[in-house]
Amino acid sequence: MSRVQHVSLLLIEIRAEMENIGLWKEDAPAAEALASVQPFCVDTLAFNEWIQWLLLPRLEMMIKQQLPLPQNSEIHPMAEEVFKQLEEDTDRLLDLIGQLDQALRVHH
Repeated sequence: MSRVQHVSLLLIEIRAEMENIGLWKEDAPAAEALASVQPFCVDTLAFNEWIQWLLLPRLEMMIKQQLPLPQNSEIHPMAEEVFKQLEEDTDRLLDLIGQLDQALRVHH
């Protein structure tokens, strides 16, 4: 499986897991919230909203347009920190995010 296929599959699995545990939202946040310049939009979005409305669509668009994927990813540490405060069982989601970080890292 190519790196792009692997990332693509992980994006589908992350979405499915977020839906499964109730972290997927039907209503999009305001455009201003999505335009935050803070890392992960911490000032305007919940972390799971950032994943849903910015991370996944951005990576999907890059794959669709055959743009080079990011060569580094450090989402897992932030996810671990944020998900500790949630009641939902986020173990599988954390594992998938860790796999996404791994898949995006380019090994030289």
